[in-house]
Amino acid sequence: MEASMRIKDVIFIISVFFALPGILNDACLGEIVQSNQEQQKEIYLTIYNSGIALVKDRRDIPLGSGVREVLFADVAPKIIPASVRVNSLTRPDSLQVLEQHYQYDLISPEKLLDKFVGKEVKLLSKNPYTGKEEVVTALLLSNHEGPVFKIGDEITFNYPGRIIFSKLPENIASKPSLFWRVRSSAPEQRIETAYITEGIDWKADYTLDFNEAGNQAYLSGWVTINNQSGIAFNNAHVKLVAGDINRASEHGPGKIMPMMAAAAPQLPVKEENFSEYHLYTLESPIQLNDNEIKQIAFLNARHILLKKELVLKGESSYFMNKYDNTLSQKVGVYFEMINTEKNGPGIPLPGGVVRVFENDKEGNSQLIGENTIAHTPKDEKLRIKTGEAFDVAADRKQMEWNKISRFTYETVFEITLRNHGAADISVKVVEPIPGDWTILTASHAPQKIDANTVEFNVPVPKDGEARLTYRARVTY
Repeated sequence: MEASMRIKDVIFIISVFFALPGILNDACLGEIVQSNQEQQKEIYLTIYNSGIALVKDRRDIPLGSGVREVLFADVAPKIIPASVRVNSLTRPDSLQVLEQHYQYDLISPEKLLDKFVGKEVKLLSKNPYTGKEEVVTALLLSNHEGPVFKIGDEITFNYPGRIIFSKLPENIASKPSLFWRVRSSAPEQRIETAYITEGIDWKADYTLDFNEAGNQAYLSGWVTINNQSGIAFNNAHVKLVAGDINRASEHGPGKIMPMMAAAAPQLPVKEENFSEYHLYTLESPIQLNDNEIKQIAFLNARHILLKKELVLKGESSYFMNKYDNTLSQKVGVYFEMINTEKNGPGIPLPGGVVRVFENDKEGNSQLIGENTIAHTPKDEKLRIKTGEAFDVAADRKQMEWNKISRFTYETVFEITLRNHGAADISVKVVEPIPGDWTILTASHAPQKIDANTVEFNVPVPKDGEARLTYRARVTY
């Protein structure tokens, strides 16, 4: 029986011996493993039009074995903490995140004072008579509207000199960081930390240069990335998603005046379908500094065919009331392009700003207007408004207003177009008519566009004028 007890004791000691490393490792929570950008091996950015980006930060971190606390520094200050995902690329089953929180309580004079309320600090001041610095110990009573100290039995504030803190308080960091409590079974691992951050946006910017004849143009496109996330991304692999993704909530980034980076050389950009969106991949890594706008050329297309239109647009309210005044209106200048391989670039164009240039008589390129375009798929129509026609004037006059029945009216409009230019033109008059309507008579042929729109094409000679007159019956 005594021998049996000895065997059990030996077995117990052996089991404790083999279990002891794991127990000790799990107990070593005081050892904080720190990771920063120096350990970063790769950084991937997927940037969306909606002011957010998916960041994938890959680092080699020596975790050891057992339970550890990890300080993962150098993350974007505008991170969405709930979006963080952590996994091991070395061996996925070797890492388990037990607890995680985002440390955004950063070091500042106010924060240090707040953390030391109720604790002793040292006050250093220079004696005006001796010129020597003197140190006294004080109890910080409050930091509301300034620090209040107790020195000995006396209470004072507005104490001259410097405040010295004995140590860095807990739960405060020098920069935004993630804190994890993890269990690791591999000594050193490549960890991928993925998170969503706000403050990064991208759009496309285009320039459209007309040839001398004015019937073709050269289209160049630039990817414009605006980084206001609060952190720089070094040697980043970048993908851009064109499309409107749904978000559960919007928290717009603060407005910061960014600096414009020098235009980068053209980098190969690969375009592909991705889910219900389009994905553009920059095939070379880029340096993306904080508070910087960076432009990268991605499109060069020559011999773009465009059609110029002069358009006068009406208002549906014109048909709902009687009025006696003559309305002076502006005639807009539009350029229309069909985004096909024959007429245009023939590729999906992400939304952005198009700036249109044309040469003057001396051959100098001049800006004639700019317009914002939406995401435009291949084979779709693109319309760009560059401004208002200077030499074309338009007047609208209501000639008649008759009530036919309780809900039916007849109105007659006369629209006078005057062309002060040196060439004949044609103006498209677009009339949005509410309710059920019929054009009873017209001086120019009406063209029904849809249930609420009719158009008239009105030729106007150079240094001359033309009148469009029509009678409409409207029921509403």
